[in-house]
Amino acid sequence: MPRSAHSHPGFQMGKDEDEDDEPAFSPIAAGLVTPSSPAATRRLHSARTSDLDLRSRLPSRLQLDENSNLLAFSDGVRNYTSAPNTAARIPSRAGSILIPKHHSRSNSLGVRLANALGLDRNRSESGLAESKVSLFTDERVWYDQFTSTDWVHDSIADAFRLRDLRSRKDFRGRLYAWLDGAQGWILVAITGCITACLAYFITVTETSIFDLKEGYCTGHWRLNKQACCYGEEECSAWRSWGQRTGFTGVGQKWADFSAYTVFVVLFAVAACLLTLLTKTVIPSNYSLTTLDENLGADLKPKEDDALDFKGAAGTHTAHDRAPAPPTVYYPAAGSGVAEVKVILSGFVVHGYLGVRTLVVKTLAVVLSLASGLSLGKEGPYVHIATCVGNIACRLFPKYNHNDGKRREVLSASAASGVGVAFGAPIGGVLFSLEEVSYYFPPKTLFRTFFCCIVAALSLKFLNPYGTGKIVIFSVRYVTDWKFFEIFVFILLGMLSGALGALFIKASAIWARTFRRISVIKRWPVLEVSLVALVTGLVSFWNRYTRLAVTELLFELASPCKLDTSSGLCPTTGDEILGVIRVLAIAFVIKSLLTIITFGIKVPAGIYVPSMVVGGLLGRIVGHLVQYLVYAYPDASIWGGCAANEGLESCVTPGVYALVAAGATMCGVTRLSVTLAVILFELTGSLDHVLPFSLAVLVAKWTADAIEPLSIYDLLTDMNSYPLLDNKLRPVFTTDLGDITPAVRSHRVIDISNSPLVPAPLLRRKLEHLHTVGELDGGLPVVRNKVLVGLIPAPDLEFALDKLEDEENSLCLMSQTAPWRDAEELNHDDDPTDFTPYIDPAPVALDIHSPMDLVFQCFVKLGLRYICVLRDGQYAGMVHKKSFVKYIKELEQTGET
Repeated sequence: MPRSAHSHPGFQMGKDEDEDDEPAFSPIAAGLVTPSSPAATRRLHSARTSDLDLRSRLPSRLQLDENSNLLAFSDGVRNYTSAPNTAARIPSRAGSILIPKHHSRSNSLGVRLANALGLDRNRSESGLAESKVSLFTDERVWYDQFTSTDWVHDSIADAFRLRDLRSRKDFRGRLYAWLDGAQGWILVAITGCITACLAYFITVTETSIFDLKEGYCTGHWRLNKQACCYGEEECSAWRSWGQRTGFTGVGQKWADFSAYTVFVVLFAVAACLLTLLTKTVIPSNYSLTTLDENLGADLKPKEDDALDFKGAAGTHTAHDRAPAPPTVYYPAAGSGVAEVKVILSGFVVHGYLGVRTLVVKTLAVVLSLASGLSLGKEGPYVHIATCVGNIACRLFPKYNHNDGKRREVLSASAASGVGVAFGAPIGGVLFSLEEVSYYFPPKTLFRTFFCCIVAALSLKFLNPYGTGKIVIFSVRYVTDWKFFEIFVFILLGMLSGALGALFIKASAIWARTFRRISVIKRWPVLEVSLVALVTGLVSFWNRYTRLAVTELLFELASPCKLDTSSGLCPTTGDEILGVIRVLAIAFVIKSLLTIITFGIKVPAGIYVPSMVVGGLLGRIVGHLVQYLVYAYPDASIWGGCAANEGLESCVTPGVYALVAAGATMCGVTRLSVTLAVILFELTGSLDHVLPFSLAVLVAKWTADAIEPLSIYDLLTDMNSYPLLDNKLRPVFTTDLGDITPAVRSHRVIDISNSPLVPAPLLRRKLEHLHTVGELDGGLPVVRNKVLVGLIPAPDLEFALDKLEDEENSLCLMSQTAPWRDAEELNHDDDPTDFTPYIDPAPVALDIHSPMDLVFQCFVKLGLRYICVLRDGQYAGMVHKKSFVKYIKELEQTGET
């Protein structure tokens, strides 16, 4: 029977339960919008498994001994699951910062797509229903907005699912097991195909409208200039806007200039307006500054309560701080690589990989590329592909309801984005392994490779470039490099690495100054308009700044031919200095435009723009070396190659351009092996793998010496993303006790006097966790200072919301209550019995444990929190977010 305070007059309140002096919690300001949770509505028979559902499948510990088989018992023991006839979820009481969970995704595009395919995720698998009892019988939402993935929880859930699936040995059972194993391959194949189709759409559409800034094709307006004038020396079908207006001479030139600038601004503003459709507002309780690539985001004040060290206990609380303004971010802005990296590390951001973000970013990236701004599509491709993989996971409950399994598919999806962007499937696999993935087992590696191959084959069939190839450009070098050039390649690596590091610093300075102007912060469209206007004004007069970034990079990296019209191939030595002068002007303009463009509110990548800037630098150096060979042909260092005919007999400037392009991108992103492989796949030249690799190595060493953080690490750090970098190896001089917060009454559930705790008291404790941003936290259950269990915050909220009379209910928090009789043990549907939600064995470490052990527990096990013991008694709890904050503070002080 449900328990209440009136039905148990003998109950005495413990010393930690008299908290009437706690200040009231202010509710969320009206009008705030947050991305909806995929499982926000508490559905009956939801497929979210909890730890207690798994433990409830095991026999009682009283029946076990050292000879017992843990997997050999039937399910005839007490089952701690939610009652199937539970009423609809009651929204949290006023004061809780959780968003009310009565909104539904039932009409979302992703759900309708799954329903159309006959794969409704709420539908149970009838074939398996006969062979196993479903583990997914409760309705709780384990992963709420801005929480972290519990990798151990998901691993255990999947292990029990597999155990039940494989328990059936007949033909049908084996068939179901085979189909279950094939789901992952089907998902990554679907993701690869759809990603290739979206890449085809973006490439073809962007190519068609890019040249509208300069004119149009009279025969067919959808054709760009190259397609309109294909095979013609004098193209009469292409008309510029100056010709259309009827001006001649200088007037025609100014008309073309005006039309070019107007189209640049028009396309950029349209892309920005589309991006702003994804505007999302986060309540101030969440410890974030932004979720897009904004290096100028305002830093929020430090939370004293989230990481309250010893000696400061009780001095400040979460209620003493003035409420901070809400955070606004735009999921479709920027490249999304840093955010994808954070999500793959286990951070839950509902809506960032949703259908709306996918549709808006796909359309907006077309316009942003067509505008001619100094940005690329490779980064947005990673985000778009990850959105496709996330949406595809809804087809199979195995991945839809297990965040750990879902991230295996997302890792493969991100790799396919790079694969179709560069036409380099192997480079995509290495990108996922080196840059974005947090958990990458061998099985995921093979599926990622399969996904990239499927995407590459699909792109090959679609043929978006009209060349029959999948690479964004293809260059072939017929001459090998000479030994003396190795010193120039090392010099290029140093210059390019320094250039990439200085770009990061310059972008940060620009964002912290210009973007913090109140008008610019309030109106993102104004910044985009100004950047587009400057781009149009300065880019029109130089051919190399007017070209698309991919086309410009191709011309910079290409060897000279007799019929070339790029203007980069001097026929005599006297023309070399003139080419260098034009390239130097383009280098300065492109560098400045890339700095001010990165971070504006349009879909924008940094990969190819950084390669273009490096390519300009490399081409300049290549022509300088070429001029030295021309001026001093008899120098012994050339090895006699200067005696051959042609300026490229010794030096091919295109090689220098591509070497510097890869090295500069390495300086910006700190990718190493991935870049070397991508450059190899672009050229197909084994002879030049060594120069590429050598320059990348030197560039990484140089960039690390100037700026230790890559552009995405800087974004992660400045935007307060809760990313615990598994590649980081900090040096600790402390132990666990130095970061353990003092034990507070509102942070524990003390059952020393009675196992019954008033529900209103539990609600206040829960609201306190929400107020300090620990939606994925937990409350330790303590008896006589001994840790006897822990109840996670999501489970506690779910259990409290099931109570019909919360104000007068007493909740059972102990499985060993001495007063319970045998009859009550059989009542599994008692909503006041919270013991099914309590983890009786939370991970705990001694207070003197070395910090390296704590670091490995959070990184390798993926824990949300660690309980701390002193001489066997409870001494506090360290949350993962608090530990990440501690690591960041060590980095800022230089102690790591």
